[in-house]
Amino acid sequence: MKTLKLVALVAFALIFSRCKTTDAIPSDGSRHDGAKKLSINVTGSLQNPAFSPDGKYLLLTRFRGGYNIGPADLVIVNLATDSAFVLVSDGSNNVNLPGSCWNEKTHQIIFSSSRDPHDEIYTIADSAHSGSEHLLTSRQASAAYEPSLSPDGSVMIFESHPLDIADHGSIVRINTDGSGGYVMLTDSADDCRQPNWSPHGDQIVYQRQTSGHWHLWTMDPDGKSKRQLTSFGNETDGSFSHDGNWIYYSSDSGVSYANIFRVPVLGGAAVRITQYDGYDGAPSVSPDGTTLAFESYNGNPDLSAGTTLWLLRLP
Repeated sequence: MKTLKLVALVAFALIFSRCKTTDAIPSDGSRHDGAKKLSINVTGSLQNPAFSPDGKYLLLTRFRGGYNIGPADLVIVNLATDSAFVLVSDGSNNVNLPGSCWNEKTHQIIFSSSRDPHDEIYTIADSAHSGSEHLLTSRQASAAYEPSLSPDGSVMIFESHPLDIADHGSIVRINTDGSGGYVMLTDSADDCRQPNWSPHGDQIVYQRQTSGHWHLWTMDPDGKSKRQLTSFGNETDGSFSHDGNWIYYSSDSGVSYANIFRVPVLGGAAVRITQYDGYDGAPSVSPDGTTLAFESYNGNPDLSAGTTLWLLRLP
């Protein structure tokens, strides 16, 4: 999900709100998988869920104006106490990537922000407050989106674009301490996006556009051993399972709107996970492997008021 440039700034506001899971399947009967909606008392489009390393919290991006329409804030939900608070809010688009954006070793959360002069990557401590963010990338001719941290927190990967160009995305890595410089892992002639680390740090999943369709690929952390993983339709939003054996993703293959699927990391048959007549996307799996979090809308979410967040118990 790309950010849109915003120049208006607003003051940071810390809020507390109630959150609980809805026990019943929606009354329209279109949800056939037993997923439960998170009834979070935060307005806007709730997107990009990502579990904390201990599985007790959920990080999300809240787009205030509708689906992918900013400003956007980072919000943390405490799944045990039913409370939520805004972690980052400065009037720009602050966006996390579902998957490995919350690091267990460093307690840092990594995200992109559209604050001046253009989109770059930032981190913030998970116990901090808005205004204590730390800038990680700074390039005059390139914008940075969709960051992911290695399991030890020492390396980040992100999606890079030439400034003001929507396509030609490249996957780039850099040490979080700034050493070693920027290393391009994919060809600049390709269009590659949304990289995510495996929990063991030995693989990266990303999506690449081929002949007008998005498919998932994997590669080693040095950019070698690239291998196409899916070719079923349009496959996006790839992230690993807790044990690294599966990749969960959103796909429109054989469905009216995208649903969540998974595929073995070594390749093989895809398995449909969510069963919904509308859209399901941006999957993340809890650290213990028992729960899937994802965003959902009862149709095409584009230009809508926004998605809601759901949890599904995994077999």
